[in-house]
Amino acid sequence: MSSLAWIDFDEAERQRAQRIMALFQERESRDELGLGGIRDSIADHLFPGTSTIQTRLRYMLFIPWLFQILESSSSGADQLAAEARALENRLANALKAGGESNGIIGRDAGADLQRLPSSVYWAGLGSWGIRLFPGSTDNLFSSMRHLQRGRPRVRESDDSASEAQALQIWTPSLPPRPKNLLEAATFRLSPDEAQFIIDRLVLHQPHSLLATLARRAGTPADCRFIWEHPNLAHFPKEMRTLVSHGEVFSSVMHGASLLYNLLLSELREQPAWIEDYKARLQEWRDELDMPAIRAWSLDAFWQSVDHPAHSIRPAAKRFVAEWLMLVRDGSITDGIQTQAAQLVQDRERRLKTSQSRFANRAVRDRWTGASGTERLSFRWAQAKAHLRDLANAQ
Repeated sequence: MSSLAWIDFDEAERQRAQRIMALFQERESRDELGLGGIRDSIADHLFPGTSTIQTRLRYMLFIPWLFQILESSSSGADQLAAEARALENRLANALKAGGESNGIIGRDAGADLQRLPSSVYWAGLGSWGIRLFPGSTDNLFSSMRHLQRGRPRVRESDDSASEAQALQIWTPSLPPRPKNLLEAATFRLSPDEAQFIIDRLVLHQPHSLLATLARRAGTPADCRFIWEHPNLAHFPKEMRTLVSHGEVFSSVMHGASLLYNLLLSELREQPAWIEDYKARLQEWRDELDMPAIRAWSLDAFWQSVDHPAHSIRPAAKRFVAEWLMLVRDGSITDGIQTQAAQLVQDRERRLKTSQSRFANRAVRDRWTGASGTERLSFRWAQAKAHLRDLANAQ
């Protein structure tokens, strides 16, 4: 049985490892060809604090409110974790009682829920400046008594005020918790709550496209990809450039994902799958914007997507460059012995070694026919949903 572990040198490494493990549970994050670092760099520039498993925006307030309830508890770390889980389960029931049906995390799983809402939104809460405490939920539970004891009761000097700020878990401007939160709750934001979130984004992620769009009132554009946004021409120049890069990257590399699925379908000898992927690959070829692809600068792309939270390995850059060259040459064909097919197989073999579906028949036989077949959208679907919640505030 395979396992994943890390040495817990510091909190930053701990949270990085937790994010990596969380990706294995996110269906749309399947990264068969090692493009995840590039994808997430673009997404975190455009829509920081989001993730593919977020559902509704008001969870950015629900989580702080629930954890504020715990701050008066005298329980130890393990008991606090259990109390937090119980509160998050009660929230799911309160949302159902409030008439909500879609977007409730744990709606069906109940007490058996594996990914708690707090784990889904924790990184975003920090990114948006709503959470001031720098550690994980486990760190918070372990530190709760220290935080309770350490807060100065009277601010008699600048030092005591600074100390109080350092011991805060949530930003002081957090809107007040509704009195009936755990009895009946809804996802609808109040105008004050919506403005609070916009203010946090503008203050802590001022250069992001998410902050720009959140500031603009009105119904968000209902487009599938961010590069189809009707107001694209009015985006800030840097964001407009990044969106343009993302569009070409998404288009070009979609073919590699489709070819990967076609090759596996042929090895599995599944005629229906083969026919489907051949048709999709041909459609991809027909829709390529070759003038834009030939004019695309990879050097400018790498500079634009560089992000301090993500490391893009040289091997990933080489794969993108080699695939791009084949696309420009018109060399992407269906054959299993082609240069494109060999490039895709070699890439997956190096990434997965003994667990490669091309090298390990037992692993390949467990494949169900689709892996990462959709175009990369860089979390626009989640950002669009959050913008809709802001627009619907009342």
